[in-house]
Amino acid sequence: MKEKLKKIKMLLLDVDGVLTDGRVIMQSNDQEIIEFSIYDGVGIVLLKKAGFKVGIISGRNSQIIHKRGEHLGIDEVHTNKFHKIDTYKEILKKYKFQDEEICYIGDELLDLPILERVGFSAAPKNAISDVKEKVDYVTEKEGGHGAVREVIELILKETGQKEALLKKVLKYS
Repeated sequence: MKEKLKKIKMLLLDVDGVLTDGRVIMQSNDQEIIEFSIYDGVGIVLLKKAGFKVGIISGRNSQIIHKRGEHLGIDEVHTNKFHKIDTYKEILKKYKFQDEEICYIGDELLDLPILERVGFSAAPKNAISDVKEKVDYVTEKEGGHGAVREVIELILKETGQKEALLKKVLKYS
């Protein structure tokens, strides 16, 4: 696991069940409410400050996902992508990355084609069993409750960037 994490240059994420707990609240006026974890958001910002690229590939179309991506400075936000592997290939080509340089976190069947290909694959504790059986790492936290931050902490630790990044960001002397 350690050697795989050292090669990572980009984190790609599913949204529902990964950045969220998988629930969507629909109001009678067709407005939706989605909850995101602040812990995951801070982790994404830290990962970006460490020089990593971050992207989202979601099967669902939602303006909230685009807004969240914008707030966090996420490099790639792709929604309404049933066949996520096509978008994944486009991202690889755009950044000239290889599979082993990508970490992907997913929780559902639509994520399997990418999870089976990337250098490091992860799933939140609440992922379906078909996914958990195929990934390199299953988080202790559930999606929407710090699972993404848990994987980010692993990446930062194993690439040797965590301590220096914290000193820089927190302005320690």
